[in-house]
Amino acid sequence: MVGEGVLLECLDHPDVEQVLVINRKPGGVSHPKLSEFIHKDFFNLAPIEQQLSGFNACFFCLGVSSVGMSAEEYKHTTYDLTLNFAQLLARLNPEMTFCYVTGAGTDSSEKGRTAWARVKGATENALMRLFKHAYMFRPGFMKAMPGQKNLKSYYKPIAWLYPIGRALYPAGFCTLQEVGLAMINAASKGYPKQILEVKDIVQLAKS
Repeated sequence: MVGEGVLLECLDHPDVEQVLVINRKPGGVSHPKLSEFIHKDFFNLAPIEQQLSGFNACFFCLGVSSVGMSAEEYKHTTYDLTLNFAQLLARLNPEMTFCYVTGAGTDSSEKGRTAWARVKGATENALMRLFKHAYMFRPGFMKAMPGQKNLKSYYKPIAWLYPIGRALYPAGFCTLQEVGLAMINAASKGYPKQILEVKDIVQLAKS
């Protein structure tokens, strides 16, 4: 859901010249700016390595829920997978801006009680050490972009909550358009903070 929303905003933005999407299955989007590679094993990037150089930014939107997963499985599919991808990109594009979608409640100390928050915090910290320009996006409830197809099954029944939540608790609600715009602006203009909560995402989207 997040990746598709960010993609649609990138394709619509005049400052974005080219987009390469790495997917496990076809995304179903066609656009003159868009190239897509279908690659199932994100732990073996050798077959697509030559196609990953020459880019200004990576908007890394891949993620899984920790529900039903062991701590080891979640770390492998969150920390290990992300760092495997990021280390290659840092070698190929050392000046790249890396924007990582993490989550509200992430534990930067890596010492809290919640396992998923510790893993996300460790991932954020490693990415900020790896890239000169790295931004960690911690969105809360996100409103989908018009025309999105890849929505979680639970999203539509609760989508009506967005305008109420945005009005009553703006620090916890943003749109996927704002996330996409904030990522584009982070890559082109930068931002004073490396960890962006919802209020930062909304502010950066407007800049």
